[in-house]
Formats: sequence, C-alpha cells, structure tokens
Amino acid sequence: MPESRPSLLLVDDDATYRARLAKAIALRGYEVRTAPDAEVAVALAEADSPEFAVLDLRMPGESGLDLLRRLMAIDPTTKVLMLTGYGSIATAMEAVRLGAVNYLTKPADVDDILAAFDPGAQVAETNPGLETPSLARVEWEHIQRVLNDCDGNLSEAARRLGMHRRSLQRKASRKRPAK
Repeated sequence: MPESRPSLLLVDDDATYRARLAKAIALRGYEVRTAPDAEVAVALAEADSPEFAVLDLRMPGESGLDLLRRLMAIDPTTKVLMLTGYGSIATAMEAVRLGAVNYLTKPADVDDILAAFDPGAQVAETNPGLETPSLARVEWEHIQRVLNDCDGNLSEAARRLGMHRRSLQRKASRKRPAK
C-alpha cells in the first residue's frame, strides 16, 4: 500500500506563480491542488479538506482573509499560511486571529513556506525584512481595515473610529504611507 502524501491547497490568482510554486511543493512530497480564487478553493476544500493551505491575501473577489474564514468553517484543523506581496502588521494579526498558523510576504521560497507551517516558527525568523511600520502607516492600515469591516460605509466607519466623517474621508483618501 503506497504511503499517503500530505495534501496542500494553494490559492493564488497569479497563474504562473501558482503553477511554479505548486510544482516545487509537489517535488517536496505534497499532494498539491490549486485554485485561482476563493470559490474554486472552497469547492475543493468541501470535496476533500486539505491538511495545509497557502492563501494569497489579495485576489479578485473574496480576499484571502475571507477565504481563511470559510476554510476554518469547513475544517478547523487545516493549517493555513497567508502569503502576500502586501505585508502589514494589521493583516498579519488579523490572519493569525482568524486561525492562520503564519504569515509570509512575497517573495518567499518554497522551503520558507513549508517551514512556516511549523507552529514554533516565528514570522520574524522567516521574514527578517519585516520592519516596524511608521505611526502614519499603522493609522492608514487601521482606517482601511475599519472601512473594510463597514463595507465602505464612511459614516459607520467614522462612528466606530470616533472621528468626524470629513476627517476620515480626508485620511482614507491619502495614498498608503511609506514604511
């Protein structure tokens, strides 16, 4: 009887990156299934829940955080890693709060990705370039998160943040501050 390989679900909207990463992970002994978006990923997970999942944070349609919630509802034992080119402290904390075991920023090689599934791995060790963000950056990210939680409703977000709607509108319209 052949030995079963651990299953891994890879979700990324970049087809080239997804194919290359899937091939590299498969060469390390995993059974890899891929999906370009949340809907395909959920269908695959409902048919056969994976032991591991690597999710891109920003995708068309549902975000990786939304997908993380759905995968945890299907099988809370799935170990999920968030992978993104848009790393921030706020999204990393949100991903871990929702059940992700770790969070890496792109580019990350396949060995870093697989090592990040170890519950003892530290984000700082796998991402030595992750710097403490500026206060302006943290404020901007927090505002964006609250706006997202309010589905873009500026008045509701202003109420939750305890600030005037016009002040929030001005701050939210600014470009993302540098680190």
